[in-house]
Amino acid sequence: MQNIPSKQEIERAHERIKKFIHRTPVFTSSSFNEIFGGYLFFKCENLQRVGAFKMRGASNVILSLSENELLKGVATHSSGNHAAAVSLAAKLRNTKAYIVMPHTAPQIKQNAVRGYGAEVILCEPTLQSREETLKKVVEQTGAYFIHPYNDARIVAGQASAAKEVFEEINDLDFIIAPVGGGGLLSGTALSTYFFSPSTKVIGAEPKGADDAFRSIRDNKIYPSINPKTIADGLLTQLGELTFSIIKKYVSEIITVEEDSIVKSMRMIWERMKIIVEPSAAVTLAVLLENKEKFENKKIGLILSGGNVDLDKLPWC
Repeated sequence: MQNIPSKQEIERAHERIKKFIHRTPVFTSSSFNEIFGGYLFFKCENLQRVGAFKMRGASNVILSLSENELLKGVATHSSGNHAAAVSLAAKLRNTKAYIVMPHTAPQIKQNAVRGYGAEVILCEPTLQSREETLKKVVEQTGAYFIHPYNDARIVAGQASAAKEVFEEINDLDFIIAPVGGGGLLSGTALSTYFFSPSTKVIGAEPKGADDAFRSIRDNKIYPSINPKTIADGLLTQLGELTFSIIKKYVSEIITVEEDSIVKSMRMIWERMKIIVEPSAAVTLAVLLENKEKFENKKIGLILSGGNVDLDKLPWC
């Protein structure tokens, strides 16, 4: 298994990518503080390049590759945000990107990937189909495979989001990040351990796609089989690396109902005047369902992305 990124590797990754990413703002909301009885700090990765935190990890990998490694392009599989991030990062280094996407991926995300100049190859909406299709693409093209989350360089890049939070906000009691494949939650957990060790890390996951919760509970990786959630960015399962980090450094994973995700998403749109996708809203949904746990606490919430199909809003 790959080595867990060190503090120095996270610092180097942050330095490497800083000219290629936005240092996203941390927003507060007095109305949310009043509603939840705490002090909430929202890390707005929905305002990141490509509209999601994924730009951090993808940039770190692609900027780490040699010219020779990039000769035949890069390839990955993704339902959307990682796909867009790899596509843009590849474009910035003048190399080709081949992206395997499930045909059910939101059209806005497919369009974004093509807009960055990548070639999109559609597949069935299962992990097996994604991996098999990607294998064929790599065999045919010789492209360098960039894993969506189970890669130490990806985790180190994603860790920079929480690192920025801790550089701005002191003494957080909790920091909450969504969990799908675990790249963001792993990176958040490592940055917390290195830069704010008194803060507890919580993973947020839909009940309809709770494979990470069950994996940590039972100490074995469960596959993501037929997940049922509006949070389309959280449909993948943990990898060996992300599982090992989360098991060691995350306090708990809390699962939330679909209604809470939709309600939280709408609350953020209406009260903060920013667009977030369902996968980002799971962090606020944790507070919505567990108010007593977070009363009078300082809480960081990572809003992971803002790529939404405006023709298919969940409350319409």
